[in-house]
Amino acid sequence: MQQWPEGRAAESEAAREGYESDMRAVRAEMREATRADMPAAHFGVGVVLATGVVLGLSTHPVFGGLLVGGFCALFLTTLAVMFVRGVRGVDACRRSYRFTFGWANWI
Repeated sequence: MQQWPEGRAAESEAAREGYESDMRAVRAEMREATRADMPAAHFGVGVVLATGVVLGLSTHPVFGGLLVGGFCALFLTTLAVMFVRGVRGVDACRRSYRFTFGWANWI
C-alpha cells in the first residue's frame, strides 16, 4: 500500500501525474544547469591542447600525447555512443564535441 501525503483520500493517478510533472521540471533544470555551448567547448579544446604542450615540454612528450590522446579517445567513444543511439551526421559530432570539451563552461 502506497502512503500519499493526502492520506487515504488521495487519487493515485493524480498523485502520479504530480510526481511526473515535478520530475520533468527537475530534469529540465538539470539540463539547463549542465548545458554546454560551442564557445565553451572550443575553449576546452584550447585548454587541453595548451596543457598537453606544456606537459610535453616540461616533462616528456609522451605525457602530453597521452593527455591529448585520452581526450581524443573520449571523443571517439562518445561519437560511437551517439551512432548507436541513432544520432547521425553533424549533430552527432556536435553533441560528442560538446560532451567531451564542454566542461570548460565551468572554468
